[in-house]
Parts: sequence; structure tokens; C-alpha cells
Amino acid sequence: MLTLRHILRVVFHPPHLKRTCMVALLVGVWLSVFNLGGQLLAGPWNAQLVIKIAMNLLTPFAVANLGLISRQAGAESDKAG
Repeated sequence: MLTLRHILRVVFHPPHLKRTCMVALLVGVWLSVFNLGGQLLAGPWNAQLVIKIAMNLLTPFAVANLGLISRQAGAESDKAG
């Protein structure tokens, strides 16, 4: 069973963090340009737009980390069973 401490160690392990941040940046920028391109260019930026951009960055970060955590959980269950 994964504890919160173990999950945080996985997420903040420097090589993992570097990789998940890079994925989040690339995918998040693509999502923002694809989905919000007109608003980004037309301006002005408001709080709602900034929140949408933040969500476009946080979503792939969360998904990448869930992949890492599930891989860790799978590896641990394979060892136990």
C-alpha cells in the first residue's frame, strides 16, 4: 500500500519531477494554444483565462504523476504477490 509519504517521494524525486514538469509544460502549452488561442491573442487576459491556462498545465502534470504512482503501486504489488 502506498502511503502519502511514499507518493510525495515519488512525485518530488528530482528525475521524476523534471520529466513530469516537462510533460506538463509541453502538453499544457499545446492545450492552451489549441483551446484558447483566440483569447490569448485578442487579450486582455483576465482571471478566468489565467485559471484556464493553469488548469491546462496542472492536468497533464497530475496525469503524468498518476502514471508514475500507479507504476510504483504495480511494481510493489508484483513483488508482494
